[in-house]
Amino acid sequence: MGFRRHGPFQAGDQVQLTDPKNKRHTVTLKEDGVFHTHKGGIPHSELIGQPEGSVVRSSGGTQYLAFRHLLQDYTLSMPRGAAVIYPKDSAQIVAMADIFPGARVVEAGVGSGALTCFLLRAVGAEGSLTSYERRQDFAEIATKNVEKFYGGPMKQWRLVVGDFAEDLDESDVDRIILDMLAPWECVDAAARALTPGGVICCYVATTTQLSRTVETLREHGSFTEPHAWETLVRDWHVEGLAVRPDHRMVGHTGFLVTARRMADGVTPPPRRRRPAKGAHGEESTTSTSSAT
Repeated sequence: MGFRRHGPFQAGDQVQLTDPKNKRHTVTLKEDGVFHTHKGGIPHSELIGQPEGSVVRSSGGTQYLAFRHLLQDYTLSMPRGAAVIYPKDSAQIVAMADIFPGARVVEAGVGSGALTCFLLRAVGAEGSLTSYERRQDFAEIATKNVEKFYGGPMKQWRLVVGDFAEDLDESDVDRIILDMLAPWECVDAAARALTPGGVICCYVATTTQLSRTVETLREHGSFTEPHAWETLVRDWHVEGLAVRPDHRMVGHTGFLVTARRMADGVTPPPRRRRPAKGAHGEESTTSTSSAT
């Protein structure tokens, strides 16, 4: 793996140039390359050999900060076939699904490869990641994005063009991540592949998808009570004593659901909390009233 995270810039490095208005540009350095902008050009030779955190000046006099880009910046700017999972949700998946170095992870719905990049970093060199993607064109885009960020093919990554529910050929999997329109259709396959104690994590966009995913996991009988949530991110403006929340924020992007695989033949204890009136439809409410 040829990707470098520190040291002086070298030819082949991807460098992020940020202007005074915080507009960012990603440049792949070449010995004879030139970064062109309406504010003037910057020869790549002025960057090669310089340490990260340097400032370079365009021929038009504009100063640019030069750093290797962070993974969060890369995933937001990468070429897309499908919408990417935002860094705030990728971070939640890595943390709340407990993706650890050495883990065996399967994801379904690779999209443009944004989450894949985060998962590969989390499992490390000793772990493995298998990604299932139905569409060949998305798989090709994801491969290019992942290999561009990491500097080449990743030996711990296997990409399968096919249907997760039909083509899954792994067992004793530690974590399964489902990013698709109907994750409830894949719960049976996930249950068969997960090791006891393993985690399933589903990413969905709408409340109807959220409801059906949670209810399917509950009814399946092989998982603990699902945990559902979303994250909202708000920046803050800090200028001397003027401290206030930013006027804009990254609000709803998607919902996350996690549950853990029970041991074979063991079902979780029934829930003790009382559901809200009408939560399961008119028929459920009528039956409850009749019973009392």
